[in-house]
Parts: sequence; C-alpha cells; structure tokens
Amino acid sequence: MHILMQAADSVATGGQFPVAFTAVYVVGFIAAVTIGSIAWYNSKRPVGWESKERPDFVPKVEKEETPGLGEPKS
Repeated sequence: MHILMQAADSVATGGQFPVAFTAVYVVGFIAAVTIGSIAWYNSKRPVGWESKERPDFVPKVEKEETPGLGEPKS
C-alpha cells in the first residue's frame, strides 16, 4: 500500500509517467488484437459462425501440407 501512495504522490507533485512506456503497451495491445483477429478468422468457425463471411480486411492464409519442410517456393 505504501508503494501505491508513493506513486500517487509522485504523479500529484508533477512526476510524469514515461510516454515511451505507455506507447509500447498501446502498440503491443493493438498488435495482439490484430494478430488474434487474423488467427481467429482463419481458424475453424465456432458454432453459430459457420455461415459468416470473412471480412475483406482479413487476409486468407492457406495451409500447407508440410509447413517448413522441403524446398522453398519462389
């Protein structure tokens, strides 16, 4: 509790939370939501979502039979 009181006091007296620290968390959250949405839309549809169309902004990811094996495709 004492640590929280010190943090609140430093903010009240003019201490500033680092902007870069906040920006990293905001950008990370946006990236996580974006990647998670793409993964969810490319996965098997949950019950009730089978007939729904993929949004235009979500890329189609094709599955390979043996990902990472064999000669690279050009």
